[in-house]
Amino acid sequence: MRADHIRIYKSVHTWTGIVSGMALFIAFYAGALTVFKEPIERWASPPAPAPAQQVPLDQVPQLIARTIGDHPAVARGFTIHVRENEGIPARMAWDVRDPGAGDHDESSKRHFAATLDASGAASVGEVHPSRLGAFIDVLHRVVGLPFDNDPGRWFMGVVSALYAVALISGVVVLLPSLVKDFFALRVGRNLKRMWLDAHNVVGIVSLPFHIVMALSAVVFAFHDQIYDLQDRLVHEGKWSSAFQRPQTSAAPPPPPRDVGTMLPPAELLARTREIAPGLAPTMLQYQQVAGPRAVVRVWGKDTSAISPRAMGGFVALDPYSGKVLDSDYLPGRQNVPNLFISSFFALHMASFGNAAVQWMYFVLGLAGAWLFYSGNLLWIESRRKSARNAGANPVQRLDTRLMASATVGICLGSVCGISLMLVAAKWLHGRVGDLTGCLQLVYYGMFFAGVAWAFMRGAARAGIHLLWTAAVVTAAIPLTSAIGWLVPQTGAWAHGSAATLGVDAVAAALAACFAWMARATARRARTGRPDSVWAIEAARQPAPAPGQALSLDPHAR
Repeated sequence: MRADHIRIYKSVHTWTGIVSGMALFIAFYAGALTVFKEPIERWASPPAPAPAQQVPLDQVPQLIARTIGDHPAVARGFTIHVRENEGIPARMAWDVRDPGAGDHDESSKRHFAATLDASGAASVGEVHPSRLGAFIDVLHRVVGLPFDNDPGRWFMGVVSALYAVALISGVVVLLPSLVKDFFALRVGRNLKRMWLDAHNVVGIVSLPFHIVMALSAVVFAFHDQIYDLQDRLVHEGKWSSAFQRPQTSAAPPPPPRDVGTMLPPAELLARTREIAPGLAPTMLQYQQVAGPRAVVRVWGKDTSAISPRAMGGFVALDPYSGKVLDSDYLPGRQNVPNLFISSFFALHMASFGNAAVQWMYFVLGLAGAWLFYSGNLLWIESRRKSARNAGANPVQRLDTRLMASATVGICLGSVCGISLMLVAAKWLHGRVGDLTGCLQLVYYGMFFAGVAWAFMRGAARAGIHLLWTAAVVTAAIPLTSAIGWLVPQTGAWAHGSAATLGVDAVAAALAACFAWMARATARRARTGRPDSVWAIEAARQPAPAPGQALSLDPHAR
């Protein structure tokens, strides 16, 4: 390929990466944590006040009948949980959405649960399950924007499209030297070359992962528009009409069915095992059980098959007869079109395979965040003005200094905000009315404080301060659990399951990593090239000797 064409692709790669890089850092860092969304919510859920109230599975028919008898509206939809863990307050639960609220407005939902008291009567109460993992997922889906709505998702779609362009142009730029430089990680005094080599190797090795992330994110952002266009061009409007509500009939509605005649959950689970022996059921989702179109979806996961959603797949049964109504979304039983669509969901959300796949996605997500961070650092360093001979250190360009401050503030501010939000989830529980709203304020308060600090103090100083802040607030996550073990009177708590202990262990490892980076950043600021944008005492240090190797990152020695 001609050199001028390479330069064009390099310019495209640089600017698409710069425009989308910081938003993608938030998306990938939050996305890596979202892989373990369930353990995070279990970690943040307080202990159940009365574990003995968890109704045995064989008593669930009695629970359903008495709850619907006292609250007929519950027949429209409720869930029976098969598993028991810290994030499930009761066996039977349902949501009530405020009238007029949007489909994606989670704050409009009220959550209720039902148990059986000592006399066998239904005891219904409002519960407040942890929404921490869901909010981290929102940060991932709308790249940290403070609103989860259609414009936010469209913005994410545009960012993902730029991300795809950056991937393609980056591969084209690297192609001429791919074979020679693929495994070349030249460690030495030229840190810019070392970081560029590392950036290229990580990008090429994880390229299939990033292509799937970019394309699937664009589809997720614009799927309504894609379906609309497909309906108009291919189906001539017949597709959307199939989902419209039928005209109200003048005939009187049939009398409500007796929910006490539904098959027990144990029989429905046994029927599911006959259909899908590899499916591990997690919950039964009942809908319109008092009407003529009653259905129960048995949700579960099958590690040997592709699941259509992050929570797994389901088979739809008639709760009265056990007849199979729909198995198109059952892992391992999907038809070709559904399997094709489900593959995008599964590859994006790691809803296939076992725990090893989830850990691989977690590592790839963190590596992706580093990829965008290092890309911005390479851009900053390539535009740094160098001192000449023994002259005074030059004043760096305004765009370079602003980009350095923005990179440090946005990236590290989001890391600090997420960690502080996890800590606050336990310390604010029971002390505030709207815990979810307060946690969002904690995140955005820390995030914007980090951005403001970076612009006030400059990238070099703020990088040190924010990395130490990230180390401290991330270390406070396992420390909070330790306090919950030792001094439960403080209101904190700790769970002993492997999943929740894993959250503490990962947080401790990340805190150690941030502390190491903070020390390396401080050392680089003191002893590195004084004409760098990352130098603190540039005016007091001698200029570098001619030909001295370039340094790049504040994290480098």
